[in-house]
Amino acid sequence: MIVWLNGTFGAGKTTTAGELVRIVPQARIFDSEYVGFMLRHVKGLPEVGNFQQWPPWRGLVVQTAVQLLDYLGGVLVVPQTVLVEEYWSEIRTGLEKAGVPVRHFVLHTDEETLTRRIEADAVETTARQWRLDHLADYREALPWLRRAAEVVDTTGVPPARVAETVAAAALTPVPDPPARR
Repeated sequence: MIVWLNGTFGAGKTTTAGELVRIVPQARIFDSEYVGFMLRHVKGLPEVGNFQQWPPWRGLVVQTAVQLLDYLGGVLVVPQTVLVEEYWSEIRTGLEKAGVPVRHFVLHTDEETLTRRIEADAVETTARQWRLDHLADYREALPWLRRAAEVVDTTGVPPARVAETVAAAALTPVPDPPARR
């Protein structure tokens, strides 16, 4: 299974992922950003503002996740912002075709909290302005994200509690939709 943690920068994806692997047996973090970092070194790819724009990134994320699950089993926790609905659809479809169940969560908080978290982040200081500049992209994507994922409000909630909420939801089977007549 894959537990995909989506949401904007500063919502708590990385921290929640760390908490999830602590409480979910056989869970491991798969940071799909490294697939993008790997592709940045390939000559001939067009210049893009975000490596998610490269179709090979999306395909390689799917294939890497499938290979990791085939080899290791368990649960992959993927803390990755995907704000383009078409990209998410491509990834989700690829995983579904491979038979991998996906639970998609959006970690959400209000913009004031996001701004405060981003400005206070002592680890990601070089990307601070970039993260702040992309809050508008998140706001724009929020309608489709609300339809495509389970939204977990992280406002004022400790990361361990957010992880418990995600784990409880992820480990509860999703009922099949009612049959159409």
